Amino acid sequence: MTKVIKIDYNSIGLRIDKWIKINLIKIPQSLIEKDLRQGKIKVNNKKIKSSYKLKKSDKIYLYNFSYKDFIKKKIKFIPKKDTIKDAEDNIIENNSNFIVINKKSGLPVQGGTKVKENIIDIFTNHHYFEKTRPYIVHRIDKDTSGVLIIAKNRETAQQLTSLFRIRKIYKTYLAISFGQLDKNRNIIDNNLIRYDGDKKIIERAITHCSKIDSSANYTLFKLKPITGRKHQIRKHLIDLNCPIVGDQKYFIKKPKKNVQLLLHAYEIKFILNNKKYTFRADLPDYFTNFLIKNNLKQKDF
Repeated sequence: MTKVIKIDYNSIGLRIDKWIKINLIKIPQSLIEKDLRQGKIKVNNKKIKSSYKLKKSDKIYLYNFSYKDFIKKKIKFIPKKDTIKDAEDNIIENNSNFIVINKKSGLPVQGGTKVKENIIDIFTNHHYFEKTRPYIVHRIDKDTSGVLIIAKNRETAQQLTSLFRIRKIYKTYLAISFGQLDKNRNIIDNNLIRYDGDKKIIERAITHCSKIDSSANYTLFKLKPITGRKHQIRKHLIDLNCPIVGDQKYFIKKPKKNVQLLLHAYEIKFILNNKKYTFRADLPDYFTNFLIKNNLKQKDF
């Protein structure tokens, strides 16, 4: 059995292995590599490597096994006017190359099999992206609020992606955690473990951290990740026995379901085309209210 899929506009420039992971499920990297070698996955009916980047009008050929069971059925999300207005109200910067938004907690960056409302679908047909599309250059966890950059063209997207890769984009997070941090601790440097299917991956992760303020039960942190591992800050703080308030995944005591994650991408700095940029995202009301309620510092971070 052969299935042929013509890629859409949003897939141009993606590596073939990344496209498969985004659009297919239950396919680990090891199986992708094997199927590419055996010619079970081809582009334009030709063998390619996992690093191949998709081009306009490319067709992906899937051979000899039923990939139809793995095709993700993405939910088409059409944003309402008030959803678009809400997104517009959270824009920090809008120029010819990118926008910067203060993403709200609970809003995913990208859609998926179980995701409806998301940032990319909201802006895809927005007049800010007329004759282009939103390009993702980095991600924030669904439940994390704060600064998010979205490129307006491929060139800027590539520039920003490169800056992230060489660690020339500097991000600062604010987090409220349970517990107290050792006064002498100002850097977290250890190995984090994640899994790609059955494959265990160990990655070094580094975060600079400092205590801004504390009360009897909570600590307000400023955190600057040097590496960009998945859930890095959340994992690092749980490693210090200081789980972030509202974290439903990394915790010591199961948090209440209605408590929002108190992790906020506060600031981002970078130089693009010889111009310096610094953007800050205001704290959400629930974050500020928690600071007030627990007598923690509320400004001058």
